[in-house]
Amino acid sequence: MPNTVLIGAQWGDEGKGKIIDVLTDEADIVVRMQGGNNAGHTVLVGKKKYVLHLIPSGILRPRKKCIIGNGVVMDPVHLVEELDGLAKLNINVKGRLFISENAHLVLPYHRALDELREVSKGKGKIGTTKRGIGPTYEDKVSRVGIRLGDLLDNDRFSSLLRKRIQSNNRILRENGAKSISYKKVLEDYLIAGERLRDFVANTFIMLHEAMTQKKRLLFEGAQGTFLDLDHGTYPYVTSSSTTSGGACTGAGIPPNRIDRVVGVMKAYTTRVGGGPFPTEDEEMGSMFHEMGREFGATTGRARRCGWLDMVMIRHACMVNGFDDISVTILDGLDNMETIKVCVAYRLNGKTIHHLPSSAIDLESCEPVYETFKGWQCSTEKCKSWSSLPLRARQYVKAISTMAGTKISSVSVGPDRNQTIRLM
Repeated sequence: MPNTVLIGAQWGDEGKGKIIDVLTDEADIVVRMQGGNNAGHTVLVGKKKYVLHLIPSGILRPRKKCIIGNGVVMDPVHLVEELDGLAKLNINVKGRLFISENAHLVLPYHRALDELREVSKGKGKIGTTKRGIGPTYEDKVSRVGIRLGDLLDNDRFSSLLRKRIQSNNRILRENGAKSISYKKVLEDYLIAGERLRDFVANTFIMLHEAMTQKKRLLFEGAQGTFLDLDHGTYPYVTSSSTTSGGACTGAGIPPNRIDRVVGVMKAYTTRVGGGPFPTEDEEMGSMFHEMGREFGATTGRARRCGWLDMVMIRHACMVNGFDDISVTILDGLDNMETIKVCVAYRLNGKTIHHLPSSAIDLESCEPVYETFKGWQCSTEKCKSWSSLPLRARQYVKAISTMAGTKISSVSVGPDRNQTIRLM
């Protein structure tokens, strides 16, 4: 397998965890390069369901190495809990997990500020997970953040932490929020730091040595294209680069060492939180929720649901340079009599085929639909392209044609074996 970057083509929750798990068979090292524990990747192996928030999904494959890159922001206490959860499942991570010493730390005051700001926005709230991710990236950009390498030096960490807690406690108190206890945070984080010490490494050097040795690298993106800070539906976005370029900045590899970019997209569309959603269909959402589908792996919140939006998919293909696309949850449409696909928008009386740069304009867009006949039978036991219903194949082919990109796989269920490889 060439060095591959896997990116969500929508607003996250596309099923990247499962596709990463499938592709990990062909990789030597799996790398997480951005985001924090605001992301949740779900992998079903047999009857066991694994939900990972910081650790790359490749950890579920024996003998595969995993890296948490410098672009990730991490809560060390949460990461220790995630490691303990894997230990209970008899998954050995020793000698297999490595964390960049330059990854920034999420601290309790980041979470407190995140919640304070979200509540203050009232109806204009973005829908953040309140995990402190945004404020952590703010500190990083402001050059006042604390990194994992700092945590391993007790004196340096205690000094940096004292200054940051004093500064942030003033803001919290001024806004009627509770102060953060310096002693409690210091104790908890130093304990977590000792637990993580053996996992901390210069991952930049590791990756470049691996490339010299022709090791196969798989980069695992979190969230999705339209949550990207620059290219997403701003301001309803996350605080990191969720597009393919994030692999370069978040792991320290040059663009010319990326050989393949894979997009992952649902056969329909979902998003969590606020923001424009031209193809949203509340009836579809209610149907999925009644079936127990479409609840966030991280927050448990019901996802907003709607029809497939090919205007967005085409935009995602351009931004990321997808070489091919993996279509997931095709089985979610098994019972549909008719299936709609948005092929253009109507904005201010004009038909447009591109994504407006303004979220306000996108909110005003009306979808122009093309309708497909549904196949109205189960695809969950289909093991090959030819075993899929004819109308399901026609639907997937139409996606490929409209996207101008090859389809590399089709997923018809949550299990790793419910994946039809086309490439």
